[in-house]
Amino acid sequence: MSSEITLISAVDLELGFDRQVLLNRASLAVMDGDRIGLVGRNGSGKSSFLRILAGLQAPDAGRVNARRDLILSYLPQEFQLDPTLNVRDNVRAGARQILDLIHQFETLPAHSPRHAELESRIQALDGWGLDHRIETAMDHLHCPDGDRAIGKLSGGELRRVALCRAIIPQPDLLILDEPTNHLDTESVDWLGEMLEHYPGAFVLVTHDRHFLDRCVNRIVELADGTFWSHAGSYTDYLEAKAVRQSTAELVEHKRQVSLKKELEWYRTGPRAQRTKSKIRMAAVEAAVEVRAPDWERDVDLVIPPPPPLGNRVVELAGVGMELGGRRLFSGLSLTFAAGQRMGITGRNGIGKTTLLQVILGRLTPTEGEVRVGQLTRFNYVDQGRLQLNPERTLLEEVGDGTEFVFFGEARLSLRAYLKRFLFSDDRIVTKVKHLSGGERSRLLLARILKNGGNFLILDEPTNDLDLPTLRVLEEALMNYPGVVVVVSHDRTFLNRVCTDILAFEGDGRVVQSAGNYDYYLEKRQRERDAASSVGAAARRRLPGSDSPPATAVPKRRKLSFKEQQELAGIEGRIQVAEAEVTRLEAQVSDPEFHRRHGPRVPETLAELEAARKSAVTLFERWEELERIRTEAEGRVA
Repeated sequence: MSSEITLISAVDLELGFDRQVLLNRASLAVMDGDRIGLVGRNGSGKSSFLRILAGLQAPDAGRVNARRDLILSYLPQEFQLDPTLNVRDNVRAGARQILDLIHQFETLPAHSPRHAELESRIQALDGWGLDHRIETAMDHLHCPDGDRAIGKLSGGELRRVALCRAIIPQPDLLILDEPTNHLDTESVDWLGEMLEHYPGAFVLVTHDRHFLDRCVNRIVELADGTFWSHAGSYTDYLEAKAVRQSTAELVEHKRQVSLKKELEWYRTGPRAQRTKSKIRMAAVEAAVEVRAPDWERDVDLVIPPPPPLGNRVVELAGVGMELGGRRLFSGLSLTFAAGQRMGITGRNGIGKTTLLQVILGRLTPTEGEVRVGQLTRFNYVDQGRLQLNPERTLLEEVGDGTEFVFFGEARLSLRAYLKRFLFSDDRIVTKVKHLSGGERSRLLLARILKNGGNFLILDEPTNDLDLPTLRVLEEALMNYPGVVVVVSHDRTFLNRVCTDILAFEGDGRVVQSAGNYDYYLEKRQRERDAASSVGAAARRRLPGSDSPPATAVPKRRKLSFKEQQELAGIEGRIQVAEAEVTRLEAQVSDPEFHRRHGPRVPETLAELEAARKSAVTLFERWEELERIRTEAEGRVA
């Protein structure tokens, strides 16, 4: 919960960019303990506002008031690291204020009266634990080795170093712009846990909805130059926004009805007007001047209909890959079919992108074979995306000398195509260098997706997309009749889009699981729990593994007659439920399933999810009854 102490406040900010109004007398206060998720469409001004808040950009008008001793740390989307320092020293540079205090403390004479003051300040900032904090953060964020030179790192490695540098000072206010980009699932989970227990306040921009729901206690939306604040999680915000928009629509409808009636009266003629109230006439004229709400438009994301696939799409038979003397995976066999949407997940640098290159035929596997059908046409969106020419207009970048986008036998003009990606007429002729980061992502999607294909491969497609565009991309992929393979660490995206998960679990282990990402995690946890239970039971049977002496034995109840009957029959019910899960999983995993049963795919997946839940519920009930029986028998004995 936030306190009444204001850390920083923005008052009546105004900002315009390239004929766009980003901030229109916008005001926002950040209180101590606030955990704010800043949301809004790409190009709405979120990153610009964060730069203003961090003191790195001046608004056109308005002011920012910060607490006098405020310690602030900022991770921008476009950051800079010191090329003369190695990884560890760049991270340590983020805690410059703490390091300066420690240096002052260590160089003061022993009898200096400032010793106690400095020591208190260092302890308050956890300065003595700084080195441990650095090593922990670098380890969990999978930063490169601390001695490596900055100039030899990839873009993703540089971003992890910059994120580590931003969080290790534990400032009063932490500002993070898309912190989860280029992080794997484990790193995102660690960052989320860290922010859940963060001692200060933070403001962050992220497209990761699961991350927002987990970390924030307040959502602030930037729309039409104004801030709209909603207490609670991202889910709470969506509910509140729906109510807000519904109310606005109702008010606008009533205004339009009233205006229509007044205009009818207004048109009754000059004679009537002379006898009517001038006040009423003034009210009509004022109503005409009222600006109607600007309803948000979603991207009408267009994926050209794919050409038909053959009986064979793509098959991997015992495929393995070794790079630089390290085996990434081996014995991997996969068969893809129309309508299948496979999500690939796992830590960075573990082989996911390499597998995509093997499927595309750009890398030859160390072992096994990749068979591609004659009618299969790939369309690949890589992590680096395409390079855009900053001096060209959007029309020139997407058109490449043509004026139309072809959809099978039909065609669509480039202007109409770009408008479906929410580019207005004036933005279509704007140079790329004037676009925001999110607008560039939309432009890249427009440029790539127009190429068609029937086998889409998307490597981290969610990076830099705003949340409304992300939802539309999900819907488009869910309705895509071809094959989709997507590498992503966005848990919500994987849950909504995928029919299968291919998980790189480390040490060359790759697991395929039918269903979405949550089910994969649930199944993996059950396997771990089962292995742990078997291990514990084995340890109890070892000689000399006596249990510690019990002190007081609490009273335990026995199973009722009805519960005894339930326990006697529950194992059979579990077997039936697990058999049904196995049957449905086999059906869904069948390469021909998506082709033969396309219309029934959602229904079958729902049946599979219900069967899984039923099996889990029965197993949990069996554990509960078995525990009561075992404890009762132990007490009797």
